[in-house]
Amino acid sequence: MAKGTFALPDGLMEELDRMAAELGKKKSHIVAEALEYYFDLMDLRIAKHRSEELRSKKAEPILFDRIAKEYGL
Repeated sequence: MAKGTFALPDGLMEELDRMAAELGKKKSHIVAEALEYYFDLMDLRIAKHRSEELRSKKAEPILFDRIAKEYGL
């Protein structure tokens, strides 16, 4: 597991402290869960954005044949 140091606004740190105490979990566990949830949400937003670009013809799909050729599949 990697360790990191970061700063949070006072209000968020206070809420994190309260949640950790209420749930009986380590703050690092709560932050990790929150980041996993956030990244999942961002993945969905990116997928929706890409899908909208394809529908509106602002982007072209990449066909499997092209990928197979580029990577020698």
